Formats: sequence, structure tokens, C-alpha cells
Amino acid sequence: MEFVTLNNGIKMPKLGYGVYQTDPADTERAVSDALEVGYRLIDTAAIYGNEEGVGAAIRQSGIAREDLFITTKLWVQDHGYDNTLRAFDASMKRLGLDYLDLYLIHKPYGDYYGAWRAMEKLYKEGRIRAIGVTSFWNERLADLAGMNEVKPAVNQIETNVWNQKWSEEAFMKEIGIQPQAWAPFAEGNNDIFRTPLIQKIAETYGKTVGQVMLRWLLQRDIVAIPKSVRKERMQENFDIFDFELTSKDMEALRTLDTGKSTIYDEMDPHVAMNIGKVT
Repeated sequence: MEFVTLNNGIKMPKLGYGVYQTDPADTERAVSDALEVGYRLIDTAAIYGNEEGVGAAIRQSGIAREDLFITTKLWVQDHGYDNTLRAFDASMKRLGLDYLDLYLIHKPYGDYYGAWRAMEKLYKEGRIRAIGVTSFWNERLADLAGMNEVKPAVNQIETNVWNQKWSEEAFMKEIGIQPQAWAPFAEGNNDIFRTPLIQKIAETYGKTVGQVMLRWLLQRDIVAIPKSVRKERMQENFDIFDFELTSKDMEALRTLDTGKSTIYDEMDPHVAMNIGKVT
């Protein structure tokens, strides 16, 4: 496994396993499979409704807690200082954990300043090893980082070959915040697994398209959390530490950037309004 070091000195695996859209009934089995394959970073969220399954898999794994890196996220309707403290306790109860490795504000809407100050409190108490955010664009990230005592350790944003986020990556590295990619496979959009350029590169290494896309992220020092409920695909996604893309390959992949999401536009005010209404 390769690691990054966060701005507070905590080490985080570069490759993890995500459970977005994993049915709660399937989560324990899927996470158990991922842990058997070798994943140690597990990423969930309160809004996913599957924290209990993640916690059950952790308890059944027999893996020492200090060898795991567990992330969950605070949803918009729980923003605010007191709400955040309650939501954190509820997540910890569902996960069955004594401490959390990384807690993220899931979206930059509502009273996320109150949420951040509650997270700072939990961090100082040692209940969370690192705190960060998800889907914060540069302006909001700069505001939060510059106006609070604790700087976010991580910003988890959509990053894939269609939407490469070079300016976001550069700004995060400038101010010492670790980029993490959600939707590293763009949720399969634009027939991503049949992209001729990526197929050609994959063939030269005897690898798959998915493995090339993940390796491309890791070589940018971006943490990735691919999701699959199939153990053989989990293994495939994990087998990316025995090759390295050339600078020529990296530049070729850069030509695929469209500069926009194939999932949804987080800068669209109507998207923001809809997220704010979700319960």
C-alpha cells in the first residue's frame, strides 16, 4: 500500500474502498470482502444508510483497529454546532467505534461553519484523528481554511478522467489539503471503460482500464475510493501497485479532460437547492 501524510501528520492509505450506493443489506458482506482483499481505508457516510454494515464488518474482521482508516460524513440536515455533535455520536453508535479516523462535512451548504467548530471540538478531544470536507470548491475551501483554527486535512471531490480538477488539485496542494477522489470511474458515464486511449495504455501494461484510471489518480497523489460489490473487481482495483504510468501516459490521459462533470454540476444553484432539501 502507498500512503499520503495529512497536514496533521496522520498517514492515510492512497487507495480505499467506498460504499456509496451499496445496499445496507449487502454492506457487511461487501466490506468484509474488501478487508479480506487488503483494503484498510473504508469510506461511508451517514446519508448512505449503511454505517451499521461497515461497523459489523470491522468487528468481524479481527483486524486491529489501529490498522484501519475509517471515514464517515456529516449530512447537510445535521449542520450546526449542536446538531453536528449529536450526528457524530449517532454515526459512532452505528459504526460501533470509539474514535474515527476522518470525519467530513459532506456538502458546503447550510450552517457548515457551526458544523466545523463542532468538529474542531471533537478533533481536539481526540475522538477524530482528522477532519475535512467533501465537494468544497476553491473559494469555499479557502474561506473555511483561512477563517478557522483547524485547517481541513482532506477535500473529497469528484475527480476522474472526464473531470480532472487540475486547478482544484493545485490549490489544495498550495495550502496543504489532501485531495481525495470520489467517483474515480465517473460512475461509468460516457462508456468510460471502453475509452480507446485508456484501453491502449492498459494493453501496454497488461492491466485493465479501471486499473489505469486508479493508477493515474495515485500518481497525482490523489486518494481514490473505488466501489464494487464484486470481490473479483475489488481485487482488480487493488492490484495497482506493481506498475507505474510514464509521464507520456499521464499527459495523454490529460487530453480526456472535459472540465465538467458527467454526474451533476455542483456549481448549479438548483443542484445546491435540491441537496439542501434532501432528508
